[in-house]
Amino acid sequence: MDDFRGIADRIALDIARGRLRAGQRLPPQRAFARRHGIAASTAGRVYAELVRRGLVVGEVGRGTFVRAAQAAPQGRALVENGAARVNLELNYPSVPGQSELLAPALAPLLRPDALTDALRPAAADGTPHAREAAAALLATGDWRPDPGRVLFTGNARQAIAATLGSLVRPGGRVGVEPLTYPLVKEIAGRLGITLVPVRADQDGPVAESVLAVHRSAPLSALYLQPTLHNPTSVTVPAERRLRLARLVEDLGLPVVEDRIWSFLRREPEPPPLAALAPRLVHVVDGLSKRVAPGLTAGFAVVPEDRVDAVAAAVRSGGWSAGAFALEAAVRWIGDGTVARLVAAKREQAARRQRLVREALAGFAVRADPHGYFAWWELPEPWRADGFTAAAAALGIAVTPGTAFRVDPKRTPDAVRLGLASAAEPELAGALRTLAALAAGGRRHPPADGQSSRPS
Repeated sequence: MDDFRGIADRIALDIARGRLRAGQRLPPQRAFARRHGIAASTAGRVYAELVRRGLVVGEVGRGTFVRAAQAAPQGRALVENGAARVNLELNYPSVPGQSELLAPALAPLLRPDALTDALRPAAADGTPHAREAAAALLATGDWRPDPGRVLFTGNARQAIAATLGSLVRPGGRVGVEPLTYPLVKEIAGRLGITLVPVRADQDGPVAESVLAVHRSAPLSALYLQPTLHNPTSVTVPAERRLRLARLVEDLGLPVVEDRIWSFLRREPEPPPLAALAPRLVHVVDGLSKRVAPGLTAGFAVVPEDRVDAVAAAVRSGGWSAGAFALEAAVRWIGDGTVARLVAAKREQAARRQRLVREALAGFAVRADPHGYFAWWELPEPWRADGFTAAAAALGIAVTPGTAFRVDPKRTPDAVRLGLASAAEPELAGALRTLAALAAGGRRHPPADGQSSRPS
């Protein structure tokens, strides 16, 4: 019954983000219905809902047009004079003094003789020195990867693409958590892979669901984020990891274990899946969160018999690391720069989580005290895309839960707040504004009784 409102939410988000501009004409309702695979009557309800929200205007004989944006209500803007948006979508942590820490290791690479070699692409397996450095960086608890099984890509996303591409043929099925990293959906689409959600609870993926999904139609692999899952912040406990590891070993089912946020864990985390099922688990990680996104490297630790296959995927996909970035990474790891940045970012993330707890007290928020994001289950009557559009009108960018869903029929009324990119004073103000927005929608439902969901 509410499907038309979900479609209206998505159009509202397109308007808020500028993908549909003021004055732009929407297609005729019948064309809109064909494009979205809905009945003409449903398209009519979508357009009526957009008119009710004040987002479009219908002109007899001419069509339906996007209205000019209305000014934000007084007292609601974060900053005056139209300053830049507060971006809680991007999530790249940076700490004061970061550039000063990074610069010394780069100076020797800028000599002409060194630069000539550094500007070439690196081999998929890097150098012995690079493999040793990466293995030391990625080690946790009793698990230290074999340097001979470490491969390098330009970033962690490319490591995901290379491992999945080497494991799954076009048309293959990959099991994932019901909410997953949005770029994995994009990668799967480009590789012709079908993502299949497996059930998850408060402790992460449920082994019995993995088995049931695999029996219904065989999976080619699993893609999982056992530590600081993005977006829910769940860290799978040791017992659940052991059950998952035993299951994949019984099934002979390969796993891609994404550990990109695991560096934020202060206390010893449960053993990675790679330690529990080393013959099947491919670890992907990178430096973009630990260091910076602009000069980074990705890592893939793969089973011994998979090194050649994944290396071939790296080469064929054009996903090789740059030699300059790889040499810089080796230097930053070796001189302790990465360790210092990790310590600073752990402190920063903890401070920002305190801001979340203070500003959003009383709301349903799931977050790890040391993570850089929060999963906010919105109060009634909000929907995810509608809240995102309303936040954008106030100068705040958040990510709707729909960006993470795998099953299009299950729409989470939640948003993810990325805490890493905004300055802390801006973040604090944005969180207070979002709290007021959510509470206002909860207290003041639409007066006309047409909808229980605000735009």
